[in-house]
Amino acid sequence: MEPLLCYPEPFPTELALVIERAGYPWKAVARPEHAETDEPDDGWAGAVVCAEPDATGAFALCRLVRARDVPLRPLLLVVGPTQLADLHLREDHFDDFCVLPVRGEEVAARLAHLFWRTGRGLRPELIEHGPLVLNLETYQAAVAGRTLDLTYMEYELLRFLAARPGKVFTRETLLSRVWGYEYYGGARTVDVHVRRLRAKLGEEHAHLIETVRSVGYRFGHGTWAP
Repeated sequence: MEPLLCYPEPFPTELALVIERAGYPWKAVARPEHAETDEPDDGWAGAVVCAEPDATGAFALCRLVRARDVPLRPLLLVVGPTQLADLHLREDHFDDFCVLPVRGEEVAARLAHLFWRTGRGLRPELIEHGPLVLNLETYQAAVAGRTLDLTYMEYELLRFLAARPGKVFTRETLLSRVWGYEYYGGARTVDVHVRRLRAKLGEEHAHLIETVRSVGYRFGHGTWAP
């Protein structure tokens, strides 16, 4: 999925965390004209523009991207409580808006609805389990809104386990399913990667990968089925 165009730079931390947690890649620009000069080859997926504190720049950017031959959409505008009056007669500048302070669930829901309504695309394919989100399109992972810096194999192992919560896998099965049948490494390879994943998940979330004594590992809690 192409990145969302975000304004301003630096982008408000609370908005960035919401967008990342929802699984959308994004890129912030410092000036309205940078929406053109910094645009990826495949274009922007949409835009999230924050009008606080620079309302002039925010509305200038909105005018710029909506004046194209093919207007950029969806465009979500974020305004401060005192800026609602500024929206009058500017309804063509945006597709939807929300008011600061942002609520994560609201922003994510509005973005998902806008992508569906404008037909520009759908929410990226995600694996979600409690605080953990894996974006299967961008190979990104985040826990509690914090992006994880994972190697390719760490991501692949986490993705494999998270896609099958509660199921126990032996080390040998994980080696063959994640690393491939041609891989000749020993079971210690799995243990090392699990240890690294737990460290990157952090103490609060390390329990997401459970050790099943004398068997292997599972993601999440297992349920008893007689």
